[in-house]
Order: sequence, then C-alpha cells, then structure tokens
Amino acid sequence: MTTMTNSSVVTDQAEAAWQPPQRSGPKPILWLTAILAVGLSLFQLYSAGIQPLGLFYQRSIHLALIMMLAFLIFTPFGKPRGPIGALVDTVFFCAAAYSGFYLVYNLDAIFARAGFWSQTDIIVGIITTITLLEASRRAVGLGLTIIGSVAIIYALAGARGTLPWIGEFLPGILNHRGYTLERLAAQLYLGQEGIFGLPLGVAATFVFIFVLFGAMLEVTGAGKFFIDMAFAATGRQRGGPAKAAVLASASMGSISGSSIANVVTTGAFTIPLMKRLGFKPAQAGGIEAAASTGGQIMPPLMGAGAFLIAEYTRVPYLDIVKVSVFPALLYFATVYLFVHIIAIKQGMKGLERNELPVLRDVMARGWFFLAPLLMLVVLLVMGLSPMRVGFYAVTSIILVAGLNGLWLAYLRGQASGQIATELVAAIKLGVVRLFQGLELGARNAIAVSIACGVAGIVVAVVGLTGLGLKFSSMMIAFSGGNILLALLLVIIASLILGLGLPVTASYIVLIVLVGPALTNEFGIPLLIAHLLVFWYSQDSNVTPPVALAAFAAAAIAGSKTMETSVQSWKFAKGLYLIPLFMVFNPEIIMGGTLPVLLWNGFLIITALAAFAASIEGFLFTWMKPWMRALLALAVIGVFYPSFISEVISVTVMLVLLAINFVQHRRHPEEVTA
Repeated sequence: MTTMTNSSVVTDQAEAAWQPPQRSGPKPILWLTAILAVGLSLFQLYSAGIQPLGLFYQRSIHLALIMMLAFLIFTPFGKPRGPIGALVDTVFFCAAAYSGFYLVYNLDAIFARAGFWSQTDIIVGIITTITLLEASRRAVGLGLTIIGSVAIIYALAGARGTLPWIGEFLPGILNHRGYTLERLAAQLYLGQEGIFGLPLGVAATFVFIFVLFGAMLEVTGAGKFFIDMAFAATGRQRGGPAKAAVLASASMGSISGSSIANVVTTGAFTIPLMKRLGFKPAQAGGIEAAASTGGQIMPPLMGAGAFLIAEYTRVPYLDIVKVSVFPALLYFATVYLFVHIIAIKQGMKGLERNELPVLRDVMARGWFFLAPLLMLVVLLVMGLSPMRVGFYAVTSIILVAGLNGLWLAYLRGQASGQIATELVAAIKLGVVRLFQGLELGARNAIAVSIACGVAGIVVAVVGLTGLGLKFSSMMIAFSGGNILLALLLVIIASLILGLGLPVTASYIVLIVLVGPALTNEFGIPLLIAHLLVFWYSQDSNVTPPVALAAFAAAAIAGSKTMETSVQSWKFAKGLYLIPLFMVFNPEIIMGGTLPVLLWNGFLIITALAAFAASIEGFLFTWMKPWMRALLALAVIGVFYPSFISEVISVTVMLVLLAINFVQHRRHPEEVTA
C-alpha cells in the first residue's frame, strides 16, 4: 500500500489494511445477515439516486429491513441463541418482515379507507409497535424502550382511554382525555406523525446514505488517510498526538456522525500515543471523547442533526451547514487549546520526525480521497438534494478507490511481470471490499433508524395529548420566566434523556417538548433553539454520570470510567458555552452587519481562550488564583446581554492575558516548574 520506509508506530497502525470485525454465530445466520444488509444498502442507493419512492414505500421497506437485521444480529439476552431464543427471534423476524410487506402491499387500499381503518390494520399496527420496541431494546438499549413504552401508556391513560385508572394518578397539568388502543395503534402505524413520521423519514433517506458514505470511506482506507494527515500536520508539536486526535475527530467524525464510533477508530491510534507522550490515561481518554463528540456537531453530517434541523425548521440544509461551521470550529479550537496548555504545563514534546508519516507521502498515496469530499461540497452548493448528493458521494468513493486499486495492481504487475494476475486479484479484493462496505453501512445505520422510529412514537403521543404545550407551561413555571434557569432545565432534561436515548432521539424528544417554550415564550429564534437543543443533546457523551463516549475511551485508555468522564466533561465545556453565546448573541447564527459579526466573533474567541486559561490556571505561564477568579468573572460577564458589560469583560480578559504573557517573557524558565 505504500513505498514509505518509515516504520513508526503511527504509520504502521495507520497504514494497516482495513479488516472487517470478526462475526460469530451460525453460518446461515451470518450469510442471511450479509445478504439483507447488502440488499438494504443497494435499496437505499437505488431510491436515492435512481428512482425515488413514495413516503410510506420508502420508510416501511427501510424499517422492515432494519428490524429484520436487528433480530439477526442481536440475540434476545446478549447470549448465544438457544432453541427458545431461536423461536423468539423467528417470530419477531417474521413480524418485522410482515410489518413492511403489509403496508406496501395494501397501501392503496389503506389510503382508500381514508381513516376508517380495518381490524387487520389495527392488529398489524400493534404488532409493528411491539416489534419496534423489542428491536430498540436489543439494538439501542432498554432506556429508549422504556421511554417509548411509557409514552404509549401515557396516551392510553385518561377518562376516555383504554387505561382510565392510570389517569387518576396523573397530576392535573399532565391529565388528558385518553385514547383507545385502536386509535393509538392507527396513529402510530398509519399516521403522518408516528413510527413512519419525520424522524424515520430523515433516517431512511439522508442519514442512511451518509452513514453508508462513512462506511465506504472506512473500508477503502480513507479513515486512515485522514488520521495520517492529522499526525503529519501536528505530530511534532507539543502534545502532538492529542492535537492529531482533535483534527482527526473533526474530519472523520463529521462524516461518521457517531461519537462512539469516532472514539474506537481514531482513539485506537491516538490514545496509546498520548499516554506514551506523558498524558495520564484519563486525560488521554477524555481528550479523545471530547474531540470525538465534536464530530456530531461538525458539518456536513452532524450526526443526523443537520437533516433533522432542516426538516423541522424548513431552513435549507446548506444554510444549516453554513451557520454550523463557525460554532463547530470554535468547539474544536477550545479542545485544541486545552490540549496545548496541558502539554506546555507538563513539559511535553512532540514525536520524533522518524516516528511520523510525511505529509507529502500521505498525500501522494491518498489525495484522491479528497475528491469525493470536494464533490460533495460543490454539489451541495449547487443546490442538489442531500440524498442525491450522498448517492454521488458513495458512488464516487467507490470509483476512485477502485481505480486506485487497479492502478497499484498494474504497477505491481509491471514489477513482477504478472499484470493480469495482479489485476484479477485487485478486482476480487475490490468486490469483497465493496460488499463489506455495503454491509457495514447497513449495520451502522441500525441503531439510528430504530431510535428514530421509537422517537416517532414519542412525537405522536406528544401531538395527540398536547404534552408539548403542557411541558412548556411547566418549564415556564419552574424557571419563573428567567431564560438562564430555562436553559439550565434544558441541560438537565437532556442529561436525563441521555441516560436512555442516543443523541438523535434525545434531540427529537427534547425539541418537541421544550421547543415551543424556547421560541414562543423566551423569544429565541427557531433555528437557534434547535441548534441549542441539538448541542445540549450531545452532553450525554461527555458528562458524568452518563458519558458514553468517555466510557468507550476509558476502555481503550485503561483508565477509570468516572475519572475519564470528568476529564471529557472539562475538555468539552465549549458544548455548553457556545450555544449559550448563540442565544444572547444571535447574530453569529442569524447574520448581521459586518462590525457586529466581527465583534461577536472576537468576543467568543477571547472568552473561550480566557475560560480555558481560567480552568487550567495557565496560558503562557502559571496564573495566580486572583487572576483565574477575575478571568472566570469576565467570561461570565460576556454572556450578560449588555454591550457595556461585553466591553468591560473583554477588556479585563485582554489585560489579564497580557499580564500573563509579560510574566512569561520575564520568567520563561517557570513554565514547567
């Protein structure tokens, strides 16, 4: 794969050929799983780039295949299947298949009934809902299943509902009329807001195609290429591997859209090297977790956030991407600065030149991986739909990787005198990698699609019962009309939801519940309210006691999970401050005059630098406690919605940072004392 003679750890690891994970289980099950996964990916490519399908056709087929895969991959209790487990899986597998088949086959008749649902419609709706909840328990976790089940019970509670006695225990503000099982099942299965509603629609179109794009990048070696680029750019700097983790997570995380997947891919390289340089294990894991979480807020994919926000706000997807770039860069810059400060404080050095890949060589063997990304950006700017752009991105990465493989095989054949043999071997390997990528893309999409399906249940119940307006009233009552207290309630709610929900589902549920209050009662612009909730929904990845990304990083770093999550929480503070700044300075998102934009940009950059210095007690050199306290107060003052307060605060920050710089110039020997 390369002509480099460098034998460094970084290069050896980064250049290793992608290996598919080892699968265990009966061969018929593995073959059936592979066939369905490849079939799902091909179906998605067909509907994205060749022949778009109707709403219910697309979503029902997608969810049926996703659930079928879930019951093949995930056993009932996490153990190898016994006879009873095999029987249970067979029943659910058939139920999943029938849920999609019934809707597709009878769709015209269902539309003709126009709301007068048959008994069979209701029964299939109940079967589909139960099947989805069981798939959620296996693929996503018990927490999301419980939330979906509680939502269903809540809808059935009430004087006219199937479970009127439960309504007697509900507080007055949460009480509602109640709905029958038939009415709820019809809404969940056949309604525009339900299982096949907007969340699943986004997952079944935009999100899947970009998840598949990320899988193709992974199997073709593009992920290793981006990691090598990051190491080549920053490896010799102080704390180089940690800075490379930030850059690699920004590049790969923006495509993969999963913070945990980002941790286990880039972290496998960066965490051991950070530890070797002198970072404590918990620090190394925390840095990687914080950086990987940033991938969820980095365009173009933003997890599934960019597409969901665009659908909910009716703001064009490209505009969402444009306004999200600067805040995302601010987040990564904050993590990068924390890393730099720690490296200087601890007297760290970078890696040696012979331990790092050479940027020129990295580009020479992988420059073509940049072509699909550039094409993706160009096509989005041209106004093509994200789904069609994703289709072109997937096909282009397959094309360029295939051509590169054939070219390398031709060169090897010229050297060995066996051109035909090398070309045949390269074609066989390319076909294998293609099917591996198609399977991996489908596997990676299971969790997010199922989560969006269950989120549709919650959205339907909120709409039926009016819970969103009631929750907004509760939020206003608890906060007393104070916007800071209201935002604190949003953070607490996102943490609680994060205990059981993945980020995508947490965002959907939270925006349905608190969105009306943020926009209607507190006057926050709609787009900023959605970005705020989406950013805060990420905190379950890095905030104790949940910190899912930090737990994954701790496993690689060999550190304690709670200690690692505390470190990740510290490094990811931009996750809380930047959305808060958006609320009080909406111009950085909504636009404004050039002087206002420049002032706000300067303000937030200075505040984040001062915040990092205050937390670490160090920037150019060590800081006195009184300086740290004043810096912290100045950072708080920046968020007060007053121009005079902003001017005073930024002046204090600049003076204190200047004093710190002068102290460093006078006593440079004290830096690592």
